[in-house]
This record gives sequence, structure tokens and C-alpha cells, in this order.
Amino acid sequence: MATSRRDLLRRQSDLTWALFEYHLERLEPEDFLWEPAPRHCWTVRPDAEGKWVPDWADTEPDPVPVPTIAWLSWHIGWWWGTAADHARGRTPRGRDDVVWPGEGRAAVEWLRGLRTDWLEVLDGLTETALDAAAPFPWPDGSGYTVADMAAWVNSELMKNAAEIGQLRMLRAASRD
Repeated sequence: MATSRRDLLRRQSDLTWALFEYHLERLEPEDFLWEPAPRHCWTVRPDAEGKWVPDWADTEPDPVPVPTIAWLSWHIGWWWGTAADHARGRTPRGRDDVVWPGEGRAAVEWLRGLRTDWLEVLDGLTETALDAAAPFPWPDGSGYTVADMAAWVNSELMKNAAEIGQLRMLRAASRD
């Protein structure tokens, strides 16, 4: 029996999420803002009103800063929310519109909510929709399809989940 592309993308997403949950369930509030490097580290910081603002540069620095779990979770919220917006034909949220909810349970539940939102998008894609031009993350006319975008979402999540897991384990090891 042949597997549809949507079902394959959903299974890939579910596998990636299951691997991510292993770390999400074990995160402690103190893990989020732990800075793994004394310099060249990106995090999120409260502004004067208490809103969490991510470190950012329009041109990626060299060397690339080491992110905190807080920054990575904010970054997931930004690109995943933006991908869902594009897939639904909504005006995509801007980077400054994505507000990190804070460390601990708030961040974990926010990420789980983003997953639920994405699965609704993914489950609603037809074969025709998967063949449409990708609205994100590539420029118009790139030749990439919505199927490519969904595969990119899964790959990006896998990468960010691995980074968060590694940071969580490094922090735990540094306390021993």
C-alpha cells in the first residue's frame, strides 16, 4: 500500500516530536536561560516592560553565537508560527510579534500549542496543496513546493530539538 506524502510528512513530524518530548519533559526552569558560553551567546532578555526580547542580528555574526534554550524555543515559535501562517494564507507574524512566554512550563506548553497548530495545517494538506508553490521560507519563484516547506519544518524542528537536548544535557553535566 502506498503512503501519501502528507501521511509520510505527518509520521516524520510525529517521530521528531516524540524525540523532542524526551527533552521537553525533563527541562527545568533554570535550563532555559543558562548560558553555555561566556561570550558569543544569544538569549532572550526582558525589556523595560518585561517583554522577552531575543538577541538578533540581521546579518548572521561570525562566529555564530551559541544560543540558550530560551532563544532556541523563541526561534522555534517564530519560524513554526510563520510557516503555519503562510500555509494558512494568513499574514505572517513578524519576528518582533513573537513573544517568548518565559521559562519552564509556559515555554513547554507554548511549544506544544505550536505543534497542535502545525498538525492541523499538515492534516489539512491535500496532494494538490502539497504541489503548490512554497510561500515560505524561500523567495517567490524558487521552485520549492508546500511539500518541501513541510519537510523543511520537520528538519528544522529536528535540528532545534537536538540543540535543546544537547544544551539540557550539557547543563546537567556541568552541575555534577
